[in-house]
Amino acid sequence: MAPSVSVSVSISISTSIVVSAWAISILICGMYLDTAARFVAASELPSLEGEVKALLESGWWSGYNKNTSIPCEWYGITCNSDGSVTKIAIRLAPRFYLGEMSKLNLSFFSNLVHLDLSYNELQGSISLEIGTLSKLAYLDLSYNNLTGKLPLSLANLTQLEFFDISFNQITGLIPSSLWLLTNLTDLVMQRNQISGFIAPEIGMLKSLTNLDLGYNMFIGPIPSTLGHLTNLKYLHLDSNQINGSIPIEIYNVKNLLTLVLGNNNLSGQIPSALGHLTNLLLLTLSENQINGSIPIEIGNLKSLVGLFLYHNSFIGHIPTQIRNLHSLVTLDLSQNFLSGEVPIEVGDFEELSRLDLSYNNLTGNIPHTYVSIKKLNLSYNYLEGPIPYSYDQYHTFDTLIGNKNLCGVFEYFPPCLSLPAKSKSFATKVKIFVPITISLGFLVLVGFIMSRRMRKKTQLKSRETKNGNLFSIWNYDGHIAYDDIIEATEDFDIKYCIGTGGYGSVYKAELPGGKVIALKKLHMLEAENPTFDMSFKNEIKMLTEIRHRNIIKLLGFCLHKRCMFLIYEYMERGSLFCVLNNDVEAMELDWSKRVNIIKGTAHALSYMHHECIPTIVHRDITSNNILLNSKLEAFVSDFGTARLLNPDSSNQTLVAGTYGYIAPELAYTMTITEKCDVYSFGVVALEILVGRHPTELLTSLSSSAFQNVMLHEILDQRLSLPNHLVAQDIFLVVTIAFACLHTKPESRPTMKCVSQEFFSQKKPITKPLHAFSLWQLKQQEIFEVGSEDETQV
Repeated sequence: MAPSVSVSVSISISTSIVVSAWAISILICGMYLDTAARFVAASELPSLEGEVKALLESGWWSGYNKNTSIPCEWYGITCNSDGSVTKIAIRLAPRFYLGEMSKLNLSFFSNLVHLDLSYNELQGSISLEIGTLSKLAYLDLSYNNLTGKLPLSLANLTQLEFFDISFNQITGLIPSSLWLLTNLTDLVMQRNQISGFIAPEIGMLKSLTNLDLGYNMFIGPIPSTLGHLTNLKYLHLDSNQINGSIPIEIYNVKNLLTLVLGNNNLSGQIPSALGHLTNLLLLTLSENQINGSIPIEIGNLKSLVGLFLYHNSFIGHIPTQIRNLHSLVTLDLSQNFLSGEVPIEVGDFEELSRLDLSYNNLTGNIPHTYVSIKKLNLSYNYLEGPIPYSYDQYHTFDTLIGNKNLCGVFEYFPPCLSLPAKSKSFATKVKIFVPITISLGFLVLVGFIMSRRMRKKTQLKSRETKNGNLFSIWNYDGHIAYDDIIEATEDFDIKYCIGTGGYGSVYKAELPGGKVIALKKLHMLEAENPTFDMSFKNEIKMLTEIRHRNIIKLLGFCLHKRCMFLIYEYMERGSLFCVLNNDVEAMELDWSKRVNIIKGTAHALSYMHHECIPTIVHRDITSNNILLNSKLEAFVSDFGTARLLNPDSSNQTLVAGTYGYIAPELAYTMTITEKCDVYSFGVVALEILVGRHPTELLTSLSSSAFQNVMLHEILDQRLSLPNHLVAQDIFLVVTIAFACLHTKPESRPTMKCVSQEFFSQKKPITKPLHAFSLWQLKQQEIFEVGSEDETQV
């Protein structure tokens, strides 16, 4: 009986395999039924006849004055010797309105090698039939209005070398089948809405010379397999949400001419292996979170024409090796924490036309060789000494503002006490006539100093009465006049008002040069109130002293008794509070953006508490006082109640702040410390994750019910749960927030520790968010408090 059972089982298994195979084949056939039907239709016609029929039925050439019935002679069509279409190129054709891409049945064009439909306002999705073009080598669909996902049938285009889908509205992930197109030399997908990770399989495209995935929604790290693309010349991954550090393997791509990674969430340091890319013409790492020092190996990039490292967290000196970059046309190192003297050698670069070193901690004098640089910005540093002669012939006042110890040239700066050195011949003459001139020189010097003092007083007096303190109003050109403000707002007409605060209204205005600004104008009644007047002037004092990329920039002010206002850079998205309370805008504020807002706020507070001397305490950190620009980046604002902490004073004052954000100790003490801001930061951090003020959560921190609340339950329900990478950041934010909300001020971390914690590499969490309770996170000890600096564990 055993053999018969064996045979029976064997037959049964075989039958199952056949049935399964049959079912799978039916499923596959069903998936491509529509496409197959069109293939059959095409095969029923002779090849050339089918091409003509497809061209006519598309209607694309109906508006074109055809002098012949032969399509090979129509605009944009090229045929081979047999009369079969090999090229369709109707880029930016003014007589054509293509409409839907699906109107052209691509399945008829078996010999098509080149297809260019760019700049035509094409609509719809990319046809599945595109996969039938087995000979296609060139495909350009850029600058259209195409939507939907990339079709899987692209995998059939094994001969494809050039593929450009940029400036459309393509969504979804890059299909893994795309990595099979190993003949690709150009892959351009910028300016879409493509998301997901950049797969490691991208390293299979070893023929690539141009890869542009910029301005999309890619997340995750840069795959190290990019180092396999040794033929690559142009790599653009800018304006995504890419995080992690720059992989060292990328520097194996020694043919690179442009490396553009700006406007992402990259962190860590620049690897010294950067110096291997000696062919680089353009290096852009701006608007990231890269820290550490600028590596000295950057001096090996002698072919560089443009170097953009602005808006990061670089520290230390500008390396002297930068003197090797003689080909530089543009150098932008602004908005970092660079220190030391400005590099003298840069001024000798013959090709350099733009140099921006603003918003750093640079010291020393301005080299005379800098004067001839066409676009120069040295504002908001610690430069000192005389401004080079004739500087004002080339540059405006705003390129130097924020350097308090400069003197000369501009009337906005004090005169220099010493006269410029004379020529050698003049010095010789002086030596000859010393006995005669020494006494006269003394008298002249005394007279000169007295006259300058009198003239300075006269100038200040005239400025204070002319056009409402005209000398204190400026913009990027340095030429805003009081009248320009009045004209731009039509004398502060209510239609320009975009908000009203505790002691003034905010107006939006466009200046004659096109720059959009925000003006905070003190109400007339409040202007007569000494308390409001003091708060207004306090904000000016604070914002002219501090410089940080996450702190609102003060562009000017007017303190005329008839009209008092401040001029700020305009924040397109308004306050964080308003965004969180608008369902549509709140959903646009995804988890990555929310974490970045929290990090930016932490870095700004760390700067105020630890970089400024004396320390600045904001005293009113709330979601209303965090403004967002067009990129949803955070800027701390409203310094009307901020206070300079003098270590020799008691720091006692009246309570200031907003209910719900004030540290609990202020209920029984008037003493202001940095830890008041730390508490408020903790509240705001939770508010950003919860999506509203965490009132209930704050009141339950010490109750027994708190132990049963899970982390995922408190997160903003308008967003889907974050992916694993972002969950790591949220876990850290909540843990830090609870530490900041400690009832004892001395048990809270410093903002410096908080800021550094966001830069540190953490051990990844292995459990999902729904596995953590808030009680567990509250018990986490990530800070060790025991010294003034509160060293990190």
